Amino acid sequence: MNQPIRYHYDKFPPSNLDWSRLIPLIGPANAALARYDGTLSAIPNAAVLLSPLSTQEAVLSSRIEGTQATMGEVLEYEAGGDYEHFSGERKADINEVLNYRRAMHHAVDLLEKLPLCQRVIREAHSVLLEGVRGHGKAPGEYRRIPNWIGAPGCKVEDARFVPISVDKLPKAMDVWERYIHEQVPDQLVKLALIHAEFEALHPFLDGNGRLGRMCVPLFMFETGLIQSPTFYISAFFESHREEYYERLLAISQNDDWTGWSEFFLRAIMVQAQQNQQKATEILKLYEAKKSQVVEITRSQYAIHALDYIFANPIFKASDFINNSRNFPVPTAKRIIKELREHGILKILQPARGQRSAVYVFWELMNTTEGQKVF
Repeated sequence: MNQPIRYHYDKFPPSNLDWSRLIPLIGPANAALARYDGTLSAIPNAAVLLSPLSTQEAVLSSRIEGTQATMGEVLEYEAGGDYEHFSGERKADINEVLNYRRAMHHAVDLLEKLPLCQRVIREAHSVLLEGVRGHGKAPGEYRRIPNWIGAPGCKVEDARFVPISVDKLPKAMDVWERYIHEQVPDQLVKLALIHAEFEALHPFLDGNGRLGRMCVPLFMFETGLIQSPTFYISAFFESHREEYYERLLAISQNDDWTGWSEFFLRAIMVQAQQNQQKATEILKLYEAKKSQVVEITRSQYAIHALDYIFANPIFKASDFINNSRNFPVPTAKRIIKELREHGILKILQPARGQRSAVYVFWELMNTTEGQKVF
């Protein structure tokens, strides 16, 4: 029987990185990230236009941990239509995804007055577990009991990995926090080590994987690598899930920090290119729809309506009407009708009784998902 891999005591930060293997990847990874950031800077109101990507990141990061909810299901549920067709298990998955997004937003708000630190992480963890399956596992508090990673219900001797012991966890988290702000030769290599160490420490009883991946855009944003915290790395990790876990385990098993860092830099490079492509496609869609919606509606509120459906690609008609601020109600109703008649919106759920219809901006959803979903 294989013995569990145990945490690498006294080996963080590592002193044995093989920079000769990393240097060929450092330049391309940083360049790809810079190109992506340049694309972001050219997008007006990127937080609005790219909000579906934020939801997709929450979906994929949660999927790595076993949830099955799709982005369409999350947005349909959030729109508040008739979601009785969702099972209790699927609703639980959806709420975990929504909590991920809320936790990310809360952490970004905290970074306006705090550096990336343990307080930010603990508060984000509290939001992440609020009212969902892990809510009884000490939200916002480091674990005070041992934990291990393996098959559900397995004993520690049958575990795949055993994180740091409880008595050494607080000091290790202090070391981790100090390292975030140390001077190092390259910020992306530092980020690779920060992410790996957090996952190895496994400081909370639940939510460690999602929180560790959340640290990637938070770190990039705080250090100025990107101008807004909108970098989405979970697609690469989800599609390379086995290698992701094996590379992390190899750190404690074989002291292979360099192999992990190579994998992480490749992830940044590939994901930056894909993020840039996706952001560019969304911007092109926005520009194309801008002239189309203006022509269709001939309304001074056309761009406001367009911004709304980009920020909320699945929405309830009553929300559009009631939350349109300066929209006259008759104008809001007319705009929805015209956008539906011209095929920009599709009915996802028809109106029923007192329940408002739910619409989907199908082109944006398909662009974000990278496939025909609607």
